Amino acid sequence: MTTTEADATTGAPSGETGAVTDHDHGVHGYHKQKDEHLKRLRRIEGQVRGLQRMVDEDIYCIDILTQVSASTKALQSFALQLLEEHLRHCVADAAVKGGDEIDAKVEEATKAIARLLRT
Repeated sequence: MTTTEADATTGAPSGETGAVTDHDHGVHGYHKQKDEHLKRLRRIEGQVRGLQRMVDEDIYCIDILTQVSASTKALQSFALQLLEEHLRHCVADAAVKGGDEIDAKVEEATKAIARLLRT
């Protein structure tokens, strides 16, 4: 069988597993914790609104900076959790499928990590 022929059992090109995963159905890695993530983002949104209030009320700048730091850390923590879920779900899914998809997902994750490190 050549590499362009289809596997008789899966219909996938030979060398590919043909496995159908959640990712094929539009389910992302964060899906199972979606409610928790939304709750966390609403909390962060509240922190940012609190910063606006602090500026509006002429609060001491160091106190505002302390809250900025807390908001930044909350967003960074959220980003790391999303990244972990992406690795466990999307990258793992690509590994199951094999082929060029795994390389693309690893490159995508590497670029996301680089963006997080620049912040």
